[in-house]
Amino acid sequence: MRFTLKQLEYFRALATLGNFGRAAEACHISQPALSVQIRTLEQSLGGRLIERQSRASVLTPLGREVLARAEDILRQARLLEATARAQVGLSGTLNLGLIPTIAPYLLPGVLAALRAQDISLRVEVREAQTEALLADLRSGALDAAVMALPSGEADMAKTPLFEDRFLLAGSAERMAGPMVTRPTDLARTPLMLLEDGHCLTDQALEVCQRDRTQAGIHTGASSLATLSRLVEAGFGMTLMPEIAARTELDAAPGLRLHRFAAPEPARQIGLLRRAGTPADGWVTQLTEILKEVGQGVTEETRRLF
Repeated sequence: MRFTLKQLEYFRALATLGNFGRAAEACHISQPALSVQIRTLEQSLGGRLIERQSRASVLTPLGREVLARAEDILRQARLLEATARAQVGLSGTLNLGLIPTIAPYLLPGVLAALRAQDISLRVEVREAQTEALLADLRSGALDAAVMALPSGEADMAKTPLFEDRFLLAGSAERMAGPMVTRPTDLARTPLMLLEDGHCLTDQALEVCQRDRTQAGIHTGASSLATLSRLVEAGFGMTLMPEIAARTELDAAPGLRLHRFAAPEPARQIGLLRRAGTPADGWVTQLTEILKEVGQGVTEETRRLF
């Protein structure tokens, strides 16, 4: 019995999409080539995996069992590849995940630093909310992820990178009101937040001691860019992470920012990887770059505000 990982990937795509044409397109091969690979896999396994119908392809009982085992084989293969890659420095391909409230503000500096160091590395970036990134880390689809700590995952190795403090953001008119010195002073103020699923929303509610069901809580913006425009237009106030402040203020010049009194509310940004990934090699190099860039952006914001 001989089959390849590539054939299993083709079969999984066909089983997921249910159509040879769509599966071939997703796998970046021709439909005839996909058909040949599926037939070869069936011959290797000694039975039909797919019932070929006019509009859709349906899994046979053997196909359903093979699909379940193929998913596990492919997941283990990704983990094996990640383990091997962890033994060397920053070269080849690195699959890096970042939460949306970090990615646009950290990535430009990180990628520039990688180029400046002449590191032979292709970075594949996945921007997603925390739960999706954790799932990809567990499956081996990601090598590491940058997110707010704590993550709630005991089986992940976590390296703190930098502190990202929160600023109060509002329109000129709203900021002209009574001085807000601590987040809890916002109890009666309309608070604009990102849609559910963003950890920044939970952090903002926690430091403000507010509940998402209370009046004056508006969640729905899908990005900090959208949130900044709503706040600039006077719809409410929000908490702006330092790392995003300069970029969002440049794009929304009507925005006003104000620091809270000490101790300032903040979130800790960290790098997560699977516990089995060694802490040396590319992990050490990437950690140093992320720390340097993240601390540089936040320190520049503290000089300005």
